Amino acid sequence: MHKSLCLLLPLLFASACTQPSDSSWDTVVDAGFRGRPGAEVAGVPCYPSLSQALAAAPAGDTPWRVLMRKGRYHEKVRVDRANLHLLGESREETILSFDACGDTPAPDGTTLGTRGSATLTIQAPGFFAERMTIENNFDYPANALRADTDPAKIAHSQAVAVMIAAGSDRTTFIDCVISGFQDTLFPDAGRALFSKCRILGHVDFIFGAGQALFEACEIVSRDRPGKNPTGYITAPSTPASYPYGFLFLDCRLLKETPELPRGSVRLGRPWHPQGDLTVSGSAVFLHCWMDDHIGPEGYAAIGATDSSGRKLSFEIEPDSRFFEFGSHGPGTLASPARPRLTAEAAAWYTREQLLRGWKP
Repeated sequence: MHKSLCLLLPLLFASACTQPSDSSWDTVVDAGFRGRPGAEVAGVPCYPSLSQALAAAPAGDTPWRVLMRKGRYHEKVRVDRANLHLLGESREETILSFDACGDTPAPDGTTLGTRGSATLTIQAPGFFAERMTIENNFDYPANALRADTDPAKIAHSQAVAVMIAAGSDRTTFIDCVISGFQDTLFPDAGRALFSKCRILGHVDFIFGAGQALFEACEIVSRDRPGKNPTGYITAPSTPASYPYGFLFLDCRLLKETPELPRGSVRLGRPWHPQGDLTVSGSAVFLHCWMDDHIGPEGYAAIGATDSSGRKLSFEIEPDSRFFEFGSHGPGTLASPARPRLTAEAAAWYTREQLLRGWKP
């Protein structure tokens, strides 16, 4: 963040929508604002919801800077404007939240599906978010406790917090919390950077076809009582033509609670959407600290159904590119099921190589 912004933040956060006019912000979003949406306070338009602020944003590629105050914003947001910049007042107390899942009814009478369940969907380049929480708070644990014969039980419990979709590129999240259970984070297109973020989930909770760099992030596995494995951290569907998929640099792989069983979590499995044979998922972990929930098996196979209805199974080899180098911590176990890179090969997995000329 620019030094000038750091100096202004205490003043800007002093009171709801009453800060002095400042050219650093184009609008302010405040859950507690009770005035007319878009009314100016000290020269700055204010809105009670992010959706209303985005609807009023001018077209064009000029960065549009939105200050989001503390509060819980229960809304489902789609970003199709380039260069939207969001800054939250507090990482833990500025919360964008929704509770849709794959089986949530859609307006056309079908269901939303995994892609449609996202709390935040990004479909434009240059998106930037800092110091806020984006969550999908669909109650997966409560649903899992329902008997299979219970008509209220939801079958498709995928619930995305953040989806990076077609049209996006150069997406940045700094010091954010991204929270969910199954399918939390879906970077499916373009290049993305996650720096000093905390990402929570259990089943395939970082998945998709995009190229994403995770720097100094906390990757937090949640428990699924009674299940073994309890979860899978990644499910990349990287096109085979792309040399990089998900790259984790200096991250910490943690467990949310001490009760998460030892060795019960896999680092990933090779997702092939609709049995796509042109996919070769890539997830590489360099110099990451791993707690003891990471097991010697490392990875798992995954099933898929192709367009003809044929059932397929994809193994780690030769159907994916999962590697480690420099792992440390109690979850670091020598095992032939956990492929290691040589130092020479690891040197090819860098920030610069994955971002391909983009300098956030």
